[in-house]
Amino acid sequence: MKNVNLDQLASVPEKKRREILKSMLAMSVAGVGTILQGCGGGAGSFSDASGTGSQGGTISPNGTTAPSGTTSPPLAVKAISSFSIPILPDTQFYPRYASEKMGELYQKLYKTINPLYSNPFKTQTQWIAAHSADLKIPFTIHLGDVVDQSWYYTAEGSSPWTSSTNLVANGQLNSDQVNKEWELASQAMQVLEVAKCPYSICAGNHDVGAIGHDMQWGPDWGVGVTGFNNDDGYQDGGSHRSGIFQPYLQVFPTERAKQQATFGGRHASGFHEYHVFSAEGNKFLVLSLSWRASDDALAWANQVIASNSTIPVILVNHQLMGIGSDGSTAADTAYSNYLWDKLIKNNDQIFMAVSGHYHGSCTKIKQNAFGNDVVLMVVDYQMAYMGGNGLLRLYDFDLTNNKITASSFSPWVPVKPSSTLNQFDVAWLTDSNQSFSLDFQFAKRFSSFNKNFNIPVGTSTQALTDIAKSLILTNYNQAPQKAVVLPTGSDDYPKVANTLAHWRFFNSAVAEGDAFPYQAGQQIKDASTAGVNPISLHIELGKPGDLIWSKDHHPLSASPGSLRFLNSTGTRASYFTTDPNSSLNTEPFSNGYTVEAFIKIDPGFDASVNGWMGILYRLGPRSELTGFASDDGDCCLMFALSNLMEIQWEIVPVDQNTNLTCWSGSISAGQWLHIAVVNNPSDSYSTTLYVEGAPVLRNNSGMNGVRSVKPAAQMAVGCGQWAGDMSTGFLGSLGEIRIVGTPLTSDKWLTARAS
Repeated sequence: MKNVNLDQLASVPEKKRREILKSMLAMSVAGVGTILQGCGGGAGSFSDASGTGSQGGTISPNGTTAPSGTTSPPLAVKAISSFSIPILPDTQFYPRYASEKMGELYQKLYKTINPLYSNPFKTQTQWIAAHSADLKIPFTIHLGDVVDQSWYYTAEGSSPWTSSTNLVANGQLNSDQVNKEWELASQAMQVLEVAKCPYSICAGNHDVGAIGHDMQWGPDWGVGVTGFNNDDGYQDGGSHRSGIFQPYLQVFPTERAKQQATFGGRHASGFHEYHVFSAEGNKFLVLSLSWRASDDALAWANQVIASNSTIPVILVNHQLMGIGSDGSTAADTAYSNYLWDKLIKNNDQIFMAVSGHYHGSCTKIKQNAFGNDVVLMVVDYQMAYMGGNGLLRLYDFDLTNNKITASSFSPWVPVKPSSTLNQFDVAWLTDSNQSFSLDFQFAKRFSSFNKNFNIPVGTSTQALTDIAKSLILTNYNQAPQKAVVLPTGSDDYPKVANTLAHWRFFNSAVAEGDAFPYQAGQQIKDASTAGVNPISLHIELGKPGDLIWSKDHHPLSASPGSLRFLNSTGTRASYFTTDPNSSLNTEPFSNGYTVEAFIKIDPGFDASVNGWMGILYRLGPRSELTGFASDDGDCCLMFALSNLMEIQWEIVPVDQNTNLTCWSGSISAGQWLHIAVVNNPSDSYSTTLYVEGAPVLRNNSGMNGVRSVKPAAQMAVGCGQWAGDMSTGFLGSLGEIRIVGTPLTSDKWLTARAS
């Protein structure tokens, strides 16, 4: 068999890909070793002991098929001097949703998975420990937001770290005895400690104090800020943090950091640290700054660099560069400019800076005061499928060929039970902002401060990136992508029984940009078979020009247009409601339901103006419900967008006096999305929220029906309500909304075809 290009492997058709993988097994090197091998030696392996999936060893380089009876000599290979650094970006959702307080969602969703891999965070660090020798890993970097809800430390009864803490041994690693958010995170990082794999860690905004104080994490320096002064007291050591109980310092105290051979020191606050590691005969310094470093911390950081004046520096910070709405374009922020001026530009040793916080991945290269390049990169997968789906970043530093290669992949996806894999489980990302190479002349770039930087004779015969790729993809079968079938006409969608209402926001007789007839009572008809639930326009909060027709629509929607909702704010809205006597107003949904919507959020979405804007509401303050404990002004059904642009599905069940919610991750503005909410009575009234067909992680169960305040409290489309007052109109486009009184499978959704 000829050499297999693993870059191409993930993109070939599934059937062909399975054939290639099957053939590759004969030439795989499948070493079997323990999961927690030390970083200093031994080739590791990573296998799923449950038998549901596995990851094998390295593909032999230069494999050739020789003619019968002959032997082909191996091809000459240039020896490579290289090492790699794994990056753990924003792990926050992994310990949160593996915790007991959240119902151990990962364990519930993947019941047959080997407990060793029962959450993505633990799987990431085990994979690093197992393959540190294969990939020549001298050090691992965490980008912050270690946990999601720092303040649950006390409520969950978490224990502080001590020198005797052992969350890995005694069977705890594979018996799920660890189920508290902070302890799950601690356990995952202790996997590296047991394996003698040093790492840096920093506190993100979700990791800093909130217990017994009204400050949770302080203002975000990168959002809507044009200038910056570091004097508001929220930084470490500032007045707002004074006396606050800090769980981060309990779980990752200085004494714990000192256990690592690479440890150099910490700032007096305990929030910032540096390490010096050796790789390929050279030293490198990792300077890790936690959320909102104070001026004093930056003075400390400058001193650390000055005291290690010949060592190249990788700067780590939870929040640095921003990312545009496309999730891939780098953007300067107030804080990135501040750190550039105060720390980066005048320290030529800083050649690379990596941060998380902003959702997506991007790279930017800037020239410092010495005219040299500084590579600035953001990596954050928390809003990807399943809270990040175990995705991490690996940097391959190829000193011989003067390249830094970035790869993004998930060691968790290949060990999931094969029966659970779907089209959203991608083990290796191939987009140009996720996997790429940068030319980087190491010796030349470091010459101003280290003329003795050494590029030794190489010992590797294969690029570390290729080794990582083979470890991830060998023996793994990507779930096939579903075929996309576009509608052939406006009627090409499944008609289903028990459709309660179907509103299609298009008019084929109008031109692009024509105004919607702006008069009270103007209707959007109900396209369902019964057709008894039209919705009528309200104009008391809006103005002419707020609604216009468009030919724009989701490609899988058979409805060939949409209605744009413009100029909406917290107090301005043009919206629709059902009739006062509509059966929808009090429908209990006792047989479950499916609610679908095609939406497109306007790129002008501003969290301070448009946050919590409504898509579909059942009106009436739920505080008026008999027995309802809360006196807030929210409604019994809220289908909305949060200030973080997350989809919110929140209802009050018919048999409970509380509210239950499903949440998506942050969605993107400016693109069409199909949202589906499916409630299944036969599965404990579980409700699953889907975005573009992908089930989100933060779903809920026990959502038995939907209560109503009174018959005259209507359903509203395009606006929210608070305490009985309409507020926060929808800003964007609506294509279709359909409400069905039973749970539907995806082949019956509006994204499917009639036949």
